[in-house]
Amino acid sequence: MATNENLPPNVIKLLARELKSLDDSPPEGIKVGVNDDDFSTIYADIDGPAGTPYENGVFRMKLILSRDFPHSPPKGYFLTKIFHPNIASNGEICVNTLKRDWNPSLGLRHVLVVVRCLLIEPFPESALNEQAGKMLLENYEEYARHARLYTGIHALKPKPKFKTGAISESTAVLNVDQTNSSVCIIDPKPAVSGAVVQATTPLAPSLNTMKGATTLLNSVVDIGVSSGSTALPPVVAINKGGLVKAQVDKKKIDARKKSLKRL
Repeated sequence: MATNENLPPNVIKLLARELKSLDDSPPEGIKVGVNDDDFSTIYADIDGPAGTPYENGVFRMKLILSRDFPHSPPKGYFLTKIFHPNIASNGEICVNTLKRDWNPSLGLRHVLVVVRCLLIEPFPESALNEQAGKMLLENYEEYARHARLYTGIHALKPKPKFKTGAISESTAVLNVDQTNSSVCIIDPKPAVSGAVVQATTPLAPSLNTMKGATTLLNSVVDIGVSSGSTALPPVVAINKGGLVKAQVDKKKIDARKKSLKRL
């Protein structure tokens, strides 16, 4: 297997530049991959164009580069089995761009785009797959049926695309969940008996921002007792930085006060 050590420095430099360009702005429907230790083989996943028998399929191919690239064209092969006039049973691609129409000024981007266009407009006149070429010329519906069958069986499945704003929505939901988890609701009984639930998320207010919270709790309790209400609304209590919501039970408070008077 060829390695970067066997490629001339000028070829490596050229390929590195092209690969960066393909990574920064990939052609529509094409994703390029490469082994960093072997620039002589370029891999690409090509989305089947909409409106063709290859739609909803992803086809993997490779381009093999020679030492004198770009003076010599790369050789192209489909690794995914496909029914197409210009693609042989061994995956070899027949397209003029990779043969007599090759020009050293053409880059990998141009080659990949031409190969994808080949899925849109086959050329049965120069067929490597004679059955597919003949079928395309004589009975397109039958050709399309065969191509769709191959696509369904052999092609890779497209990865699902996230809807716009999905990341922002997920972040918003996460923040809401964290905010809710920072305030724990507990049963009135353990609250009166002194049970405390401590906040565990960094979104909970700190002790410095909650000074006087215990005083507030005592004030509300006194108001509830003097007014004769049977239950008080939820109030905020704090213990070592943790927030709790507690429902104070008036009857138990009265009982405690009577016990204290007896003492």
